[in-house]
Amino acid sequence: MNLLSLFGKKTFPKGIHPEGFKEETHDHQARRLPFPEHVILPLSQNIGKPAVSIVHVGQQVQRGELIAKADGFMSVPLHASVTGTVKKLDLVPNARGGKEQAIYIDTALSSTQTLLSHEHVDFDKLSRKDLIQAVQNTGMVGLGGASFPTHVKMNIPDDCIIHTIIINGCECEPFLTTDHRIMLEQVEYLIRGIRIAMKSVDAPRAIIGVEDNKINVLEAIKPHLPDDGSITIEAVATKYPQGAEKMLVYSLLGEEIPSGKLPSSIGVAIFNVATLAAIGELLPYSQGLIERIVTITGDDLNKPGNYLVPLGTPLSHILEYAEFTGNEAELILGGPMMGMPAGFLDTPVKKGTGAVLVLDKRATKRDDILPCIKCSMCLQVCPINLNPSELGMLAVKRQYDVMEEKYHLNDCFECGCCSYVCPSNIPLVQYFRIAKTLNRERHRMES
Repeated sequence: MNLLSLFGKKTFPKGIHPEGFKEETHDHQARRLPFPEHVILPLSQNIGKPAVSIVHVGQQVQRGELIAKADGFMSVPLHASVTGTVKKLDLVPNARGGKEQAIYIDTALSSTQTLLSHEHVDFDKLSRKDLIQAVQNTGMVGLGGASFPTHVKMNIPDDCIIHTIIINGCECEPFLTTDHRIMLEQVEYLIRGIRIAMKSVDAPRAIIGVEDNKINVLEAIKPHLPDDGSITIEAVATKYPQGAEKMLVYSLLGEEIPSGKLPSSIGVAIFNVATLAAIGELLPYSQGLIERIVTITGDDLNKPGNYLVPLGTPLSHILEYAEFTGNEAELILGGPMMGMPAGFLDTPVKKGTGAVLVLDKRATKRDDILPCIKCSMCLQVCPINLNPSELGMLAVKRQYDVMEEKYHLNDCFECGCCSYVCPSNIPLVQYFRIAKTLNRERHRMES
């Protein structure tokens, strides 16, 4: 029996139901975070090649000004998020433990932070090629966390015909409410961004997928939908990881994306709501992405909420403004399931940073790792039917090639369901990330 009819609502097999912790911020209208004294803008803001700096130390820059150009097609430009002075070009620690080149700008605190004006663009008159170029010029990447260049996703292979755009508004990660607020507060930008995306991939229809715990979003968006039915909104079951590409496509269309294939192989293109809302706001005015809404929440914060944060804002500034009252806590960029821990207070907000999560009292997972007891709980929750237990044991034995070739390691999108339910506290997702990294390095050395 089809699961869609079995449950009476649109869903996918397996998955988990973690506690949401969204009530702390989901009613908080987005408000601007005060500009920090300085911003740190890494040149690598996306999957692909980093941007190339075009500024020099001591240069005065205006908010919205181009400061780094794209280095080829698989790259995006970078714009100044504040008006100020370029202090230095130097390395900055990133959430993955390494360092990357960045532009440091001292904010002109006396400035009105007026946005640099650009020419207006009528996207309806642009060709698809010029429209995709205009998207690249905004510096847009996937704001759901993946940071994949949006213009590259819009460049559909010639042998694929897109029949449906799916707009991901599920936001299934605990704590995060950024997309929820965008869908309530930026409906006009979102609809415009959807129209731009539809034209860019030549799709006749679009579906906004929203989890059924966000009924107020459906009520807010429906009055703005076109009468011709080309853009619709549908509720799907509230479950993690409902917002993953393969899960959302199955829930809405009942189709599966084949292993190793892209959504375009079955005629689908998928975008996050924040990404399209930002395109709808920026592209008509030739503006670049310089800020984004970030959920700031967790433990020991007097002022949790959703804030419009300039890119490059250091975590120290965010914690100070949100009035962190604890002595220590774990900082996570993103949600607790797929986010990355940040080990430095100088770590800046990047384009893909949807949340700053402060965990102290609720960071209760044990430190000890016990042997696998073959309980099969990880198999019962894996949404793409992998064998996380077997993969984990192979990772311990460092048989990374076997994991990839026989156990479909690369199909894992690191949702964390297996780690969440493991009674032995085995860090399966961390094992898989290490295996993927080492396999990529091995392939690079062999090529």
